[in-house]
Formats: sequence, structure tokens, C-alpha cells
Amino acid sequence: MISEHVKLVEVNAENWYDCCKLEVSEDQKKYLEPNAISIAQSKYEPTLKPWAIYYEEKVVGFLMYNTVQEELDGYWVYRIMVDQEYQGKGIGKVATKLMLAEMAKLANANRIVVGYHPSNVGAHQLYASLGFIDYGNRFGKEMAVIKDIKG
Repeated sequence: MISEHVKLVEVNAENWYDCCKLEVSEDQKKYLEPNAISIAQSKYEPTLKPWAIYYEEKVVGFLMYNTVQEELDGYWVYRIMVDQEYQGKGIGKVATKLMLAEMAKLANANRIVVGYHPSNVGAHQLYASLGFIDYGNRFGKEMAVIKDIKG
């Protein structure tokens, strides 16, 4: 089973560069900042937690979330990506479930929110499959979907 081979490790001195080298497909690049930008952002915004996604001991993806509540009274997912060579294998879904479990441990974690561009079909399918609901919230060019985890 694939879930046995996926794990999250906080970005550190050993894996940050591997995270920076990961790339999404050309048509997905318009939706995401490069991982290097996200890692730099986390150094100046210490509430952001960047993680490397490992598959069979190799860095294949990156994700980041905030540890303080923001808009819509939720904790926000800032980034999630899987390298183009490892997409379509279920790694992103397993990693997202692991991330949601980590986020559920945060103080007063009742709601998780993620924003993405409405034309990002892959993001829409992933989050819908994990129980995120679109209540019509929009922030600029992004839609925000919500998963209530307690209450």
C-alpha cells in the first residue's frame, strides 16, 4: 500500500535543497510559487510550517501550512505539491491526509481552509475527495474551500 511509503519531514538542513529542485508540470506552474519562495517565506513568517514529502526515502513533494488561525476562523494550507514525476500515484492525497492530521493537533483546530485557483482541476479533485466544501468564499483570484474537523 502506498501510504506505508509516504511520510512528512519538517524542512531542514538536509532536505531543503531537494525541496527547491522539485517541479510541477508546465501547466501547473501558473498556480504555485516555487518551493524556494515558500521556504524563504517560512523563515520570515515563523508561524508557517514547511514540510518535505518523502516517498520511499526520497523527497518528492512539499507542503506548508500556517499554525495560527486566519480568515474564515481556520488554519490555512499554504502549499502542497508533488514533483511531476511522482504525480498520479496517490502520494499527494496520502501526504495531505498526514498534513491534516498534524493540523488537527493545533490549538482550537476546528476548521482547515485551503485556497486555490478555480481552474486548478487537480486541486479541486483532491480537496473535494478529502471532504473540503466550497461555500462560495473567494479571496482575489482564489476560491477557498473548508473542512470542518471538529464540532
